[in-house]
Amino acid sequence: MTLIADRVAFITGGANGIGLGIARSLARAGARLALVDLDAEALDRARAELGAIFTAVLDVRDRDAYARVADAAEAELGPVSILVNNAGVAGGAPTEKLTYELWDWGMGINLDGVINGVQTFLPRIAARDAGGHIVNTASGAGLVAGPGNTLYCTAKFAVVGMSEALYLELAPRKIGVTVLCPGPVATGIIDRTRSSQPKVTRAMSSEQRGKAFAQNEVMRNYLANGTPPDAVGDMVRDAIANDRLYVHTDRLAFDKIRERAQAQIDAMPAAV
Repeated sequence: MTLIADRVAFITGGANGIGLGIARSLARAGARLALVDLDAEALDRARAELGAIFTAVLDVRDRDAYARVADAAEAELGPVSILVNNAGVAGGAPTEKLTYELWDWGMGINLDGVINGVQTFLPRIAARDAGGHIVNTASGAGLVAGPGNTLYCTAKFAVVGMSEALYLELAPRKIGVTVLCPGPVATGIIDRTRSSQPKVTRAMSSEQRGKAFAQNEVMRNYLANGTPPDAVGDMVRDAIANDRLYVHTDRLAFDKIRERAQAQIDAMPAAV
């Protein structure tokens, strides 16, 4: 088991959506919270709700800023032993419309942000030799691919693979690893993503723009009927406490995951 009470949890993207749901659940379990986010107003609301917590505005792509914020959080709260790499964005574009700018933005937040969290905190956690836990937010799209989702799937598949490797490597050190693979969750991630995503610089026809706007609206409605963030927070808290590797928020991807696994098995050479 991983103890949560009286330990410091550092949560990226911690002022909105899933991150805030995790923060609330860990706070109820007695954790001391350090929340970072790009949304300063949301951080103020989280502080007002949750009380004596550390908060800071942080772009998880900025390694130097990450190190400074990590030092400040530990100076105020004590050593971080629970790291939740949750900051993420949901955007992208059809593959033929992707640009280097979009690739750098999406991979920078969804993958490099996780790498930066692990690289910043894991050496500290390991050196203290007192155990701990790392949570990486991936997606159901990190387990099964879908059309028109190449950028997002690339990052999230990498987060799943990274988490599985860390889980095996860190278990002897009493450092647990959990990878969260949510289906639809009722957050405002679509609007937050669109406000920060670089524009698709290659020309789009009016018909293509119309389809993109319609797809955004479909996705908003899809997420609005998803799992509540506070319920996801409780799932993550239980996974930390019980050292579980995977967290799924629903069974919507069950058939696709099974089909993918079967296709991999079927592609293997016949047994000799």
